[in-house]
Amino acid sequence: MTESRHEPPLRGPSEHSIRDQIVEAATEHFGHYGYEKTTVSDLAKAIGYSKAYIYKFFDSKQAIGEVICANRLAELMQVVDAETAAAPNASETLRRLFLALVNGGSNLFFHDRKLYDIAAVSSREHWPSAQQHCEHLRLLIQRIIREGRESGEFETQTPLDEVADGIYLIMRPYANPVQLQHNLEQAPEAADLLSTLILRSLAP
Repeated sequence: MTESRHEPPLRGPSEHSIRDQIVEAATEHFGHYGYEKTTVSDLAKAIGYSKAYIYKFFDSKQAIGEVICANRLAELMQVVDAETAAAPNASETLRRLFLALVNGGSNLFFHDRKLYDIAAVSSREHWPSAQQHCEHLRLLIQRIIREGRESGEFETQTPLDEVADGIYLIMRPYANPVQLQHNLEQAPEAADLLSTLILRSLAP
């Protein structure tokens, strides 16, 4: 006798609801067992739907991981936005950006270790969600530098792209999940020292 599974029709709001259920269940499952050790069959069993039904919403385990990763990175950027919103000037915004990335990444590492692994996999395998996050961060740095130049805080001779890319590369060991796990011990101190060094180099 085959196992009976409830599989609602694919139409309207219910489709979004089922997608959300799959992502929620996958987030819990990955958080407990880890991304790489979990299969779509595991998720199907946990959710109560057939594997074939899950594939109607996501074409692979990575596609599910992409959504979870994008959600986690969006949460991280919300923390960054909240920490930098009230900064009085571009210099302080840049300093708070660095600290927020380190603190947010470290918090995810220590409190959601299995989900942190998804971010690490996404970075290592160059998932679109990770690439978009990197590009978003580069554009944010570029905007801060532009605002600092307009206010007279930063020098204006070096091409903007070079400055933004250079700062991003300095931040990368503490903003990239794969690299951060090897730099956790000195991350808070590094964020403070390196942001100070960056600001000195940007002085007019």
